[in-house]
Amino acid sequence: MRGKLVTVFGGTGFVGRHLVQRLATAGARVRVAVRHPKDAAPMQPMGDVGQIAAVRASVTHEGSVKAAVAGADAVVNLVGILYESGRMTFDAAHRQGAGNVARAAKEAGVGRLVHMSALGADPESRSKYATSKAAGEEAVRAAFPQAAIVRPSVVFGPEDGFFNLFAWMASLSPVLPVFGCPRPSFHDGRIDIYGDGGVKFQPVHVGDVAAAIVKCIEDPACAGKTFELGGPAVYSFKEIMEMICRETGRKRLLMPVPYALATMKAVFLQLLPKPLLTTDQVEMLKTDNVVSGDLPTLADLGIEPTGPEGIIPTYLDRYRAGGRFTRPRPA
Repeated sequence: MRGKLVTVFGGTGFVGRHLVQRLATAGARVRVAVRHPKDAAPMQPMGDVGQIAAVRASVTHEGSVKAAVAGADAVVNLVGILYESGRMTFDAAHRQGAGNVARAAKEAGVGRLVHMSALGADPESRSKYATSKAAGEEAVRAAFPQAAIVRPSVVFGPEDGFFNLFAWMASLSPVLPVFGCPRPSFHDGRIDIYGDGGVKFQPVHVGDVAAAIVKCIEDPACAGKTFELGGPAVYSFKEIMEMICRETGRKRLLMPVPYALATMKAVFLQLLPKPLLTTDQVEMLKTDNVVSGDLPTLADLGIEPTGPEGIIPTYLDRYRAGGRFTRPRPA
């Protein structure tokens, strides 16, 4: 890895920042390909002088992609969006962009390509996000068959958009949602409103995702394979909300939200500049986000997955009632 040039598309994102730092520590020269190079300025202290450089590029602009991969030993594509905005559609970002990067890397003679997809990628899904991610994988395989593809579950870490979002909601609202619960039923003389706790997730630590990508760059045996990246345990939506309440020291009512009601709310919430929920995300929530067991995982990369219990207290403390130095009380 030392001395090699790695181009990272989407390097200023959540996963990208951790990956760039890990690559720099390993001695690689890193070219961060982003639409706004100034956004990469805070990352330069992660390496030695000149080790990390930013170039202007958009995965939807073929000319800029070709310039960004020229002379690179390896290329990583982390670009992804959770909602559509203007011309940046799921198809543009996840299929067209992925294809552009893969074709440019192949034409430039790049030795390694790692493409980050998502655990929910599925050509048969009713979610546009999921189908576009699957189409992106197909485009990558068609252009660069030896590319390594990683599919992470929900990624957690200090700047994540999942645990932080619901911890923020817990600081403002007396109610937190639980998606995916069945209809209420009677058991042992009482009403069961949660069932098995709703839709399931297998949260994976951002550091483990970055380590997996580095491994895919370094190890030729990873070429052409698809890896599903999940943490050491599976949690229901209810268990995750309970975990957030414990770490923030807040007692909140956990309210089962039927998908029909969630869709109705999403119709309006998706109109916000930065949507809290979209109808497409509701479709995604109808499917468990866990590894299938049919593809290699972190264990096959020699990485022991990190659980959220030891990590989220280090950054969710900012949402505690009374301040981050307040010891959390049982929720």
